[in-house]
Amino acid sequence: MGYQVKEVATKPYDGQKPGTSGLRKRVKVFQQEHYTENFIQAIFDSIKADGATLVIGGDGRYFSPETVQTILRIGSANGVKEFIIGKDAILSTPAASNVIRKYKADGGILLTASHNPGGPNNDFGIKYNVSNGGPAPENVTNRIYEATKTIQKYKVIEADPVDLSKIGKTTYGPSQVQIIDSVKDYVELLEEIFDFPLIKDFLNNNAQSFRVLFDGLHGVTGPYARAILIGKLGLPEAAVQNCVPLPDFGGGHPDPNLTYAHSLVEVVEKNNIQFGAASDGDGDRNMIYGKNAFVTPSDSVAIIADSANVIPYFKKGGVKGLARSMPTSKAIDLVAKKKGLECFEVPTGWKFFGNLMDAGRLSICGEESFGTGSDHIREKDGLWAIVAWLNILAAANKESPNKLIGIKELLQKHYSIYGRSFFSRYDYEEVSSEGANKLVALLNDAIKTSSLANTTHHSKSTGQDYKISSVTSFSYKDPIDGSVSTNQGQIVLFDDGSRVVFRLSGTGSAGATVRMYVERYVGPEAGPEELGRDTAEGLKGLIEVALEITKLKEFLERDEPTVITAGRRTAFHT
Repeated sequence: MGYQVKEVATKPYDGQKPGTSGLRKRVKVFQQEHYTENFIQAIFDSIKADGATLVIGGDGRYFSPETVQTILRIGSANGVKEFIIGKDAILSTPAASNVIRKYKADGGILLTASHNPGGPNNDFGIKYNVSNGGPAPENVTNRIYEATKTIQKYKVIEADPVDLSKIGKTTYGPSQVQIIDSVKDYVELLEEIFDFPLIKDFLNNNAQSFRVLFDGLHGVTGPYARAILIGKLGLPEAAVQNCVPLPDFGGGHPDPNLTYAHSLVEVVEKNNIQFGAASDGDGDRNMIYGKNAFVTPSDSVAIIADSANVIPYFKKGGVKGLARSMPTSKAIDLVAKKKGLECFEVPTGWKFFGNLMDAGRLSICGEESFGTGSDHIREKDGLWAIVAWLNILAAANKESPNKLIGIKELLQKHYSIYGRSFFSRYDYEEVSSEGANKLVALLNDAIKTSSLANTTHHSKSTGQDYKISSVTSFSYKDPIDGSVSTNQGQIVLFDDGSRVVFRLSGTGSAGATVRMYVERYVGPEAGPEELGRDTAEGLKGLIEVALEITKLKEFLERDEPTVITAGRRTAFHT
């Protein structure tokens, strides 16, 4: 046969528990003897590897090429029939989801740590996706974790490394290997979804008055953005920057928010650019930002849902339903209500959306952490959201030949119809676990005793009164598979529809992180001045009341959060 399966003795490592985003650790952890091999073997022990077709790719971060060869060695020894690999081991997370679905693969292994920094001293990750193209559900990740705890050996085939830069077919031991163009299938998918001729016509006719800038942050989306914006839509080279994927993302943090995507924000403001956008390391997040116009992820998904009828994909197939993660503002709920659509509120995690999509009950959804997507694949999709905005703006301008409609005008129009959900997130990082638990205990006690229900609280700085209608703990029963997720966060709901959500994560040696999500709804009747206020101004009174009710500063011993993600800016505090 020309190949021999070899068994290598090993011992388990602690802590190889993957979430739906896979196993993420420092590169140096993955470089330990047998560490990466153990986890990859655990994946193959947890799925039907024999005769399987698997997609392999990732965001190109440091340690990816070596890991692809490790997957080939172990996968082939475990009977994988065919590997479909992105050229140079590159596939954005959305592109990988599409390839799994298009080629009817049994699953895929993605080498990514999403928006986390890369390089020899930073993060690496291995993530398994299932046959629908989405993240592995809990029953699969639990099997993988159990396998890592008892592993005694892994199997390998020793063969020459595969040249990942050469598109075409080859063999590896008993397995077939197909190296594919990383970009082509994804671009073809977007061409089927959006009205590219309409967008191109709009951009060409308004080349001076509506300029576009995409910042790849040296993540995986650079080649995809170039192929779409320059190759298909005819924009000039100046429309993209930082679009060469680098193993360390150029030393930056490839997370598309107003702090880490400062390279985009600065150029947009300096050069008066009307439409700016950025994506993250693996391509599943996005930020829309024009001159003096930042779009919150909550508003972004609501506007896409409201204008879906101008996008050919939805014009043809209709919108089946809408959804958001629980901490995300209720802006999309208002669209669903007006349009008579089902709207789901799910825990944080894209797998919950995937179940609804597979059942034909969900078309468009989003998370407040800069993730937006639809049922075209089973991952969130940064470039999809960006092109969706261009499609919507192109259609709006076709109906407005004498006045240019930009991001700001689209936001103002949306608020005038639906009102505005002022929204901000406060992150308190590395606080004492004891203090964080006291905060949670106070909220849980209020849930149990209803002690805060119908109490009114006054903001001294704004003169506003806020009456609490309820305090609840969010739980979710999946309407498709019946699974129940509990303790997903505490919600303080006020009688005017405002709410404050608290979520606790990470109670390890580095302490805990407490996230506070603040949302205040202002109806369209308030008028343009009130609807156009700065986010911090719009939320000032509610934040003051929330901090007072929960004794947060006292429990966490912090006067300021570590990070504020606000509507117009993201500020860091030290």
